[in-house]
Amino acid sequence: MAMSSILTNVKIVDPKKIESFIKALDASADDPKREPSTPVSRQMTNIDEIRRLMAKKVLMR
Repeated sequence: MAMSSILTNVKIVDPKKIESFIKALDASADDPKREPSTPVSRQMTNIDEIRRLMAKKVLMR
């Protein structure tokens, strides 16, 4: 998620709250809790292979 979408409507005026918010952002960036459920084996770059995969997904619906 892009940072701009998170902070679009945030207005913090208290310096202590600003500092706490920045520390929380730093902590979450340094030690993310989320781990991928499955490792990514490779990046798909072949356009025909991508089309076949997307066609399968459309047919499954």
